[in-house]
Amino acid sequence: MEKNGNNRKLRVCVATCNRADYSKLAPIMFGIKTEPAFFELDVVVLGSHLIDDYGNTYRMIEQDDFDINTRLHTIVRGEDEAAMVESVGLALVKLPDVLNRLKPDIMIVHGDRFDALALATSAALMNIRILHIEGGEVSGTIDDSIRHAITKLAHYHVCCTRSAEQHLISMCEDHDRILLAGCPSYDKLLSAKNKDYMSIIRMWLGDDVKCKDYIVALQHPVTTDIKHSIKMFELTLDALISFNKRTLVLFPNIDAGSKEMVRVMRKKGIEHHPNFRAVKHVPFDQFIQLVAHAGCMIGNSSCGVREVGAFGTPVINLGTRQIGRETGENVLHVRDADTQDKILQALHLQFGKQYPCSKIYGDGNAVPRILKFLKSIDLQEPLQKKFCFPPVKENISQDIDHILETLSALAVDLGGTNLRVAIVSMKGEIVKKYTQFNPKTYEERISLILQMCVEAAAEAVKLNCRILGVGISTGGRVNPQEGVVLHSTKLIQEWNSVDLRTPLSDTLHLPVWVDNDGNCAAMAERKFGQGKGQENFVTLITGTGIGGGIIHQHELIHGSSFCAAELGHLVVSLDGPDCSCGSHGCIEAYASGMALQREAKKLHDAGTALGLGVVNILHTMNPSLVILSGVLASHYIHIVRDVIRQQALSSVQDVDVVVSDLVDPALLGAASMVLDYTTRRIH
Repeated sequence: MEKNGNNRKLRVCVATCNRADYSKLAPIMFGIKTEPAFFELDVVVLGSHLIDDYGNTYRMIEQDDFDINTRLHTIVRGEDEAAMVESVGLALVKLPDVLNRLKPDIMIVHGDRFDALALATSAALMNIRILHIEGGEVSGTIDDSIRHAITKLAHYHVCCTRSAEQHLISMCEDHDRILLAGCPSYDKLLSAKNKDYMSIIRMWLGDDVKCKDYIVALQHPVTTDIKHSIKMFELTLDALISFNKRTLVLFPNIDAGSKEMVRVMRKKGIEHHPNFRAVKHVPFDQFIQLVAHAGCMIGNSSCGVREVGAFGTPVINLGTRQIGRETGENVLHVRDADTQDKILQALHLQFGKQYPCSKIYGDGNAVPRILKFLKSIDLQEPLQKKFCFPPVKENISQDIDHILETLSALAVDLGGTNLRVAIVSMKGEIVKKYTQFNPKTYEERISLILQMCVEAAAEAVKLNCRILGVGISTGGRVNPQEGVVLHSTKLIQEWNSVDLRTPLSDTLHLPVWVDNDGNCAAMAERKFGQGKGQENFVTLITGTGIGGGIIHQHELIHGSSFCAAELGHLVVSLDGPDCSCGSHGCIEAYASGMALQREAKKLHDAGTALGLGVVNILHTMNPSLVILSGVLASHYIHIVRDVIRQQALSSVQDVDVVVSDLVDPALLGAASMVLDYTTRRIH
């Protein structure tokens, strides 16, 4: 049996300093424990774990049935800058004896705390290999400097996001020693289902509290601006008192300034206020349930911008402590939280909302990747680190089979006849496509959509595709902000006021986007087709009906009531034939596939009607490009160009009119919503 290039087990030392890092390290520890043939586990506990004021959280490690090999009291009390420095020094004095005794092959260090810096420094100087968890991330305080310092000391890196991976590469770390695994805590978060969550809520907040009707507050000092962070905490508490909702307040961490923050809590009587419950520690399993079912979380903890996104719980992120973090759409930033009113307004905006579940920081499979990575470490390799100085390779993945994953979207196309689901890559390649007949009833349709998406997501893992989200293209009028189909075409029955986002997001734990099929076709052209790089263009779909989408200044136009670009219902004749919309003389009544079948019209007449509609569009929007898409596009193109020459103003006659070269514009447009948003997210 091959183990790490050696004939013995890999001896792994996991050192944990506080309640936060244990939530990330525990899943790895459990994974190591399940493979005794490959690993020996030593657990070292230090830092605030061993302090009563911070909950004596070492007990939860014992409750998880881990043997603690060593307890190190390393915290110098004082909760100021000098105490932090002295604590690092004390840890550096005590750690050599422990490491000499344990003689680990590798030490696993998490994050960006000052305790972790002491651990990494000791291990590096004692020629012990270091695996650093969550390197490459950016937050916005002294934590950044500590995190990056540990990165330079560490031999191996496990990062959580693609951006973090790129940062590590930019910092000249060896590509082959970086694993993009996701956050280990997400393995637990995405599988956390507790039907008895109400008993946990009542235990911590009282018997009269309802689900989604309480707040979780967790705020820490900012060590580079302690005075301001204390003032901000005071304003936060004032806003929470005014907001008048039951609130669970967790004590801050042990950083400089925490003592002053606790004084603010006591000055305002938070521990005795009827609306507040102030606690030093909540076990992670219970904390998961509390934030998952909260009406809102507020503060500046990394937990708010990272873990809470897995549940779609609204988050208010205060100040600059997490300013550089990647976040889901559930996070509202109040970076200048300098007044009570700003914080109170944010509470009114966020409380009680439900957002799509976010998987920016993990997909629930981090621990298997990490264990495989650990097994691949060859202890016979030289210990000395190698740095990859510029120029940096263009490829962002490593030559290790378990991380060569293709960033992809799950695309859904709801047509009048068929229901299609596809896995679409970042380059617009359809990796795999599934097709079924579209059921006639709402219940059957939703059930089939969920079934097909679950199967496709499972298949994506086998195909080494990482699904970033789900995009849905559907006929009818859609509110893309809420993910709701407002009104459907007659081709899709029982499809009015349908919330598509919630059931898919809840089932797949992925963000979901929904839009009209005409808009999706325009987005497909913008990202993958002839509209790429065009500032202003219009797409017209010619098929069973007539639809379209408008791109103006590179952005899709939805209109005030999401009814923009209903191009099939431009009227080209006041006394024309009846249209399915109830009007007369619409383009769709002339040029759609249904109209051609129903009226047995000549193709030339239909093309003329379409051409007149295009002339109206040119005179209204003045685009530089018109793209005809759909099965009839190639038949209409020459007629449309002739009508433009005959009927349009001379100033718009030089417009380019082309036939789309995209085979599946609806699926590609649905995918583009996911791929565009997840790769250009700006907050």
